[in-house]
Order: sequence, then C-alpha cells, then structure tokens
Amino acid sequence: MIRKIFKKPKRKSGQIYEFIKKYKIPREYLSTNRKSISKGILIGLFWGFIPIPMQMLGILSLTPLTRFNVPMAISVVWLSNPITMPFMYYMEYLTGNFILGYDGIDNIELTLDWFSENWDAIVVPLYVGTAFYSIVVSFLIYILINRFWVYSIECEDRASKLFKRLRKK
Repeated sequence: MIRKIFKKPKRKSGQIYEFIKKYKIPREYLSTNRKSISKGILIGLFWGFIPIPMQMLGILSLTPLTRFNVPMAISVVWLSNPITMPFMYYMEYLTGNFILGYDGIDNIELTLDWFSENWDAIVVPLYVGTAFYSIVVSFLIYILINRFWVYSIECEDRASKLFKRLRKK
C-alpha cells in the first residue's frame, strides 16, 4: 500500500531526468524505498524542530554524509512553517521547563521588547525541549514509519496470496 503511493511509473524523459543526469545527482537522494524515505523523514523532523533560520541548509549539509530522500526531508522540515512555529516552540519551551524542573514565565507578551528582556530565561528551556523533540520524537517517528511500512507490505502480501487462493477455487 505505502509502496504503491511512492512507486509510480517513471518516465525516463523530461527536464528533471536531464538535470539529474547532467549534474550526476546520486539516485539515493531521490529513491523511494523504505530506508530512504524513513531517513528523509527522520532528518527533516530533526531539523524541523530546531528553532533556527534556514533549516533546509541543515538538511543539505547532511547529504554528503548520509543517503536519504532529500525531497522528503525538505518537505517534512516545512512542518515548522511560520504558522506552526509559535506553537511548536512554545511546546518545546514548556517541555524544557518540565525536564529542567523550572516554573517558567507567567506573563508572556508577544513583543520584541518582552523577548529581548526575557531571552536569558527562555533560551535554555527552549533548547532543552528542542533537543528532546529533535532527538527522541524524530527517532520514534522513524521507527514507527519503518514498522508501518513493513506491516503494510506484509498485509499486501497476505491479501495477494488470499486473492490467488480464491481465484484458484
């Protein structure tokens, strides 16, 4: 099931394939197998949880070191977009306060003056929560994707075997 979503018939013509051939882009950066997709999601989530600008450059910096589906990683990193960022970073801040045992700041204002005055109290809990989500949650999602992919293939195999048996009768 999952394989069928990613494994569509490929056309060998077009500008994309000429671009890939011309610049000798490794196939692993665009492959759609279980390992490549799950690594791409892992790396995309890892960088997506980190509150820094230009998260996509972090993904691209890992491409020579690790083989993964780069378009998947770049699309997943966009889960932290300007609409979701405040909620994600506040969740990371609260998680960091919980892990560190801090009480946190009560009266939060969304002004630049308030952030500049309270930056020292915000940054440590924020990045502790960021480390938790970047490492723990992204690896849990990686494991879940691998398990669901294998389960989907097993279900597909069982269904095809059952269909073959029914056709023989």
